[in-house]
Amino acid sequence: MARLLRRSSPMAEPELTYEQAVERLEEIIRRLDSGEAGLRETLDLVREGRTLIDLCAAELDEVSQGLEEVQLDELIDRLEKQAPGGPADDA
Repeated sequence: MARLLRRSSPMAEPELTYEQAVERLEEIIRRLDSGEAGLRETLDLVREGRTLIDLCAAELDEVSQGLEEVQLDELIDRLEKQAPGGPADDA
C-alpha cells in the first residue's frame, strides 16, 4: 500500500503518494523545460518542486532506514544462530 505524503503548502493537495509526487515533479520539469512559463509561474513551479523534492527525500530516507533495520535484524538472527549457546544450540 502506498503511503501518503503531506505537503506543507496550503494551496497544494493535502496528501500525495510518493509516486504521485514524482509524477508531479516530472510535469513541473516538462513545463519549465518548455520555456513557456512566465516569471511568476516559474517561481511558483520551482517552489512547488522544492516542496515535492523535500517530501520525496523524506520518504526515501524513511524507507532506507526501514531497510537498514530489516537488514540489521536479519544479521542479528544469523549471528545468534551461529553463536555457541545461541538459539540453534538450544534444540
